[in-house]
Amino acid sequence: MDASSGRILALAGFNKKNPDINPCLVSTYPAASIFKIVTAAAAVDHMGYTADTVLKFNGFKHTLYKRQLTEQTNRYTNTVSFKNSFAQSVNPVFGKIGTLYLKKDILERYAEAFGFNQPIDFELPVTQSRIVIQSKPYHWAEIASGFNNDTTISPVHGAMMASAILNKGRMVAPTIVDRITDAEGNILYRSESSWGGRAMSAKASGVLAALMETTIQSGTGRKSFRDRRRNKILSKLSIGGKTGSIFNRAHDARYDWFVGYARDKKGGDQLAVSVLVAHEEYIGIRATRYARMVMTHYFKNQTARRKSGPIGSKG
Repeated sequence: MDASSGRILALAGFNKKNPDINPCLVSTYPAASIFKIVTAAAAVDHMGYTADTVLKFNGFKHTLYKRQLTEQTNRYTNTVSFKNSFAQSVNPVFGKIGTLYLKKDILERYAEAFGFNQPIDFELPVTQSRIVIQSKPYHWAEIASGFNNDTTISPVHGAMMASAILNKGRMVAPTIVDRITDAEGNILYRSESSWGGRAMSAKASGVLAALMETTIQSGTGRKSFRDRRRNKILSKLSIGGKTGSIFNRAHDARYDWFVGYARDKKGGDQLAVSVLVAHEEYIGIRATRYARMVMTHYFKNQTARRKSGPIGSKG
């Protein structure tokens, strides 16, 4: 999606069980750690976190036990910056933020500001992303870290969330129809950029950009983008993202997410990207690799168009 206008540039998907359904428009997939974007924004706005805020946790990064959700400090306590806890998707850090600080009301408010439980204004039918937050502190930790199957989202909504990082905290509504005309050429409908409410402050969007770019530089997205500085296309881009991974309830498919963006360092094009892959018995191409393909293809073509000049020119 063009993050500046909301124009959908590609909407492609395949559902093996039901080929008539485009999974991009379905909101039944667990959001997993993609929800950490919401939690991080709330932490910046309500707790004053910066990318370099130092946080502590006990135990493993990707578990979420009740004993990990206290401020107890001992010789086994790990320290980590906010940006690295996001980049490495450290569940107990985000669980503590949810259960000890943000709690039910703030989590609900930011989830709704980011579009959960809200209709999406789009020319194609897309189901609402869903979240239900119980009045139980441990459940707040599960929600805040994405450690649950009940918070669900669509790939289209994921791209909208990425657009808020680039638009100083505001999400842009998606559009895929440029215009509709009648037989005489009269315009019956013309799409226009439509802005939603503010998902987070402009300050929070700046911090989120730092967190998401750290994810690409040294976090869970590093492997797929490790040669970006040597790549003639990717080296010209600022790339940020959030990954997420979770098994479905039947444990026969593992959902693999990438939600992020690429923007020209010199200004201009801003691309929001959302990718979901369901891996079965064997791991196929990961979501981060698909995201890299999309970014490379789009900006390669943009570069070629700029070099060729406008239609009819001799340059």
